[in-house]
Amino acid sequence: MDVIATLAGTASDALGGLALVVGLGVGAQWLAWRVRIPSILMLLACGLAVGPLSTLLNSDGRPILDPDALIGQDLLIALVSLSVALILYEGGLTLRFSEISRVRGVVGNLVTIGAVVTWALSAAAAQQLLGLSVSLAVLLGGLMIVTGPTVVGPMLQHIRPIGSVGPILKWEGIVIDPIGALAAVLVFEVILVGHNASATNEAIKAVLLTIVVGGGLGALAALVLMMVIKRFWVPDFLQNPISILLVVLVFALCDRIQHESGLLAVTVMGIVLANQTTANVGHIIEFKENLRVLIISSLFIVLGARLQIEDIRSIGFEAVGFVLILIIAVRPLAVWVSTVGSGLSTKEKIFLSCLAPRGIVAAAIASVFALALEARGIDGAEKLVPYTFAVIVGTVAVYGLIGPIAAKRLALADQNPQGLIFLGAQSWSRMIASVLKDQGFKVLVVDSNYDNIRQARMAGIPTYTGNILAEHTVSEIDLTGMGRFVALTPNNEVNALAAQRFFRLFGKRYVYQLAQKTDGKREGAMSHESHGRSLFGADTTFATLDSRFNKGHIVKATTLTDEFTYQDYRTLYGPRALILFTIENKRIRVATADAPIEPASGQRLISLIDPDDLLFAD
Repeated sequence: MDVIATLAGTASDALGGLALVVGLGVGAQWLAWRVRIPSILMLLACGLAVGPLSTLLNSDGRPILDPDALIGQDLLIALVSLSVALILYEGGLTLRFSEISRVRGVVGNLVTIGAVVTWALSAAAAQQLLGLSVSLAVLLGGLMIVTGPTVVGPMLQHIRPIGSVGPILKWEGIVIDPIGALAAVLVFEVILVGHNASATNEAIKAVLLTIVVGGGLGALAALVLMMVIKRFWVPDFLQNPISILLVVLVFALCDRIQHESGLLAVTVMGIVLANQTTANVGHIIEFKENLRVLIISSLFIVLGARLQIEDIRSIGFEAVGFVLILIIAVRPLAVWVSTVGSGLSTKEKIFLSCLAPRGIVAAAIASVFALALEARGIDGAEKLVPYTFAVIVGTVAVYGLIGPIAAKRLALADQNPQGLIFLGAQSWSRMIASVLKDQGFKVLVVDSNYDNIRQARMAGIPTYTGNILAEHTVSEIDLTGMGRFVALTPNNEVNALAAQRFFRLFGKRYVYQLAQKTDGKREGAMSHESHGRSLFGADTTFATLDSRFNKGHIVKATTLTDEFTYQDYRTLYGPRALILFTIENKRIRVATADAPIEPASGQRLISLIDPDDLLFAD
């Protein structure tokens, strides 16, 4: 008990409390990664542990962390709102129209028709099951429109669905957030003004102001940032701060004109920047991803700690029933109504129905409105936050369990992906990727060098421009059909760090990198465990391959048969021919130092050969 009291005293100090929030947030993210559970659940658990649950162990009933006392309620509301704005801005930066060219109508229906269906049914369930007043039930129903982009993204990375369902869910999860906030704003205005003609006028005014002000100023801010970057009006090291400055200014200005219209503004700003081609915003996306992780971690700790023990005790079987109604009835009906005539298969519709977790945005908006309504003495407003948190925990847990199972049963997850991601788009990497593409395999080359990427695109090779070590990169890359990662850069440390990132996606068996010799020792300074499997042989380094390609060596596909054996292959191409891959029964195998290729009849060999050897043999 004394320990809890001591911790509570330490956390009540401003510096100690902030250190506790950041430490718990980052620690919870790491622990969730280690035990392979959604990070949001671990963050909520930590927030509850240092908040309401800690009051049960402290003799004076004080929590270890009291955010209201630590920060102050007014400042807390402002920080939560601004944090949500930065999260949505970062999310908007990942949305590209090319992802949804075929199913743009489905996304539009989900965030309009589907949102209305979700709102109406959720409100009805909230009134009947939770006993809320009509106005608060409709407000909670509006909050239920908001899904969880910070939870959907990691789930999609884990499931790796094929087809259009992945981009649909990604877009819906981000675009729906300002729409859900707008719905909540409408109800909020009605609650404050009253149920009369004036309230209707205020609601209509709120909608128009939100669309015009939020959409217009968001697009304008994006154009300003594009101009700043394109014309080099600020140095590179100030571009990220200028970006944040514009987000904060636009969000604050829009919210001053119309409450919560800032969320639409920052989302539009991110989408416009993501889909323009005149300014390079890759470094901004990378920075925002790192900032987002810290913001989400801290927010969930703070919001979880704000709950009262009475709030937790008030959550009963009716809340469980509400969550089940959302999962079993509301989401499937919203999906099926939104996808009528869309061309999506029944399996795709079922999978879309199996993934709609709520996350940080719903929690943050609920907290902001609950605080505002409680301050105005609205009875029952204190129930909004615990019920929202119950929905978050329930939907994340259920969808996290059934999502992967549904994808597998519906054959919408890659069971045996054969595609290859190549890190490095230098000339010979492009040659290798092009040959494999011609053999029918999906390939993607990743590089931060724009000249390399430009030449790859001219050769018809799919590309991604950016830093492979940036957190956002993996979430932006379309992993559909991809099952192998091949690191071909001259930097061994970059190759190894990138390989570690793909271990959790593809497994170490399918992650490869070039060997490196340093002072006569292969693998250099980094441990073998941190490396991908050594490509093509223990002595095949970047320098080796670069030298051979510079001398005119080429990549060639050759099929072995009973008539043309491996011995014939060696006779034709000479002893220096290096086997890179084998293809058999539409499956590709990468040659590695730990598992040398054993060529056999029926295989197609992808090899690096010297044309001079071939000519000599001829």
